[in-house]
Amino acid sequence: RVMMSNRALSAGCAALIVYAVCSPTAGPQSLDAGGSRTGPPHVPRGVIDPALPALFNRLPADALPVTAPSARVEGDPGRMRILDGSCRVQAPADVRRRIVDIAVQEWAFFGFNVMDQTNLDAADPRDRRSRRRGPRLSPWEAARAAGSIAGYWSITGEGGWIIERQNAIWNGPSGVAARWRYPWSAAFISWVMCEGGFGEWSQFRRAIAHHSYIDQAIEARRNDRSRAAYVAHDVGESALEPGDLVCSARRSAYRSIADREAHLGNGIRSHCDIVIKVDEPNDRILVIGGNVRGAVRLKLLAARFDRPPGAAPAVRSVGLGSRTIFAHLKLRADSIEADALDNTPTLRALSAQGGDLSWLQHRLDGRRATGCCRAEASDGLFQRRYSAR
Repeated sequence: RVMMSNRALSAGCAALIVYAVCSPTAGPQSLDAGGSRTGPPHVPRGVIDPALPALFNRLPADALPVTAPSARVEGDPGRMRILDGSCRVQAPADVRRRIVDIAVQEWAFFGFNVMDQTNLDAADPRDRRSRRRGPRLSPWEAARAAGSIAGYWSITGEGGWIIERQNAIWNGPSGVAARWRYPWSAAFISWVMCEGGFGEWSQFRRAIAHHSYIDQAIEARRNDRSRAAYVAHDVGESALEPGDLVCSARRSAYRSIADREAHLGNGIRSHCDIVIKVDEPNDRILVIGGNVRGAVRLKLLAARFDRPPGAAPAVRSVGLGSRTIFAHLKLRADSIEADALDNTPTLRALSAQGGDLSWLQHRLDGRRATGCCRAEASDGLFQRRYSAR
């Protein structure tokens, strides 16, 4: 429960959590001619509907020094252009933590959406399709996110012409609610690395396709002199940690690094996500990626662990069916604590505002919340720090 004054709301909701509405108005939201929502859904102030997005405006620079992606572009959708495509060129000593912090803030900006992919193969086909697809952004969410997505594109070499083509689409019949013409998941990862401090091409190949930096990490596997920030491993070959990347191939038979090595440089439909947490007690990992149903979302991925007697558990495989992870890109940086998600500036700010955060715990519980396989309460994320107040 979050109670906010009209003054706080009218101040732009800077660095505040705003549930469903960033306006003190009490009237019902408007509908366009087709009956779809054109404004934020109305929820009485002080009431949280877990089914609706929780809007989080990015933190101020003194809490998390990041250039907002929307600050890299100017103009309204239809007339948008790039202002700044530069990157930080010095990765901090705690770059692993910084990558996690940046990714979590973007997840929050897009509404804390969670997609559960821990039991796709075992679910009913109709349920499986629903869980796989999930809801897309509403028109008002798409308008709010347009500048941010354009900002992700800005740090890639192709961002200029991609935004120009999107301007033409925005000027069409669907307006700002139109989907992006080109998938932006690789642009999102590239922007996170740009803000993380990997501004040099030799460290991270920022690109509009994931295979560019996947191949760079594979090449680094065989080249001791490589300056690449990531090195490719087969899943299970090295410990997964927050800040690492996990990648799957679509419409391909890749199951290992060796499968891809024979095709380096060739285009491939692929997707990578940033590891946020390895949740061994619940046989899953938590990752964040871009352009997941048109948004930055957190995904729950099934994981299988080896648990040898007298040794620490280790991930053996990640993903189910066609979404099996074939590449683990290991960040060459110092390790951080396993519960780094809990310690991000975003979740600390969320907790500091008080209120019942069970809605977020419920989302992160995923299928476990249905009672099919719920873990002990002590295993729940936020159980210690973010319990209801």
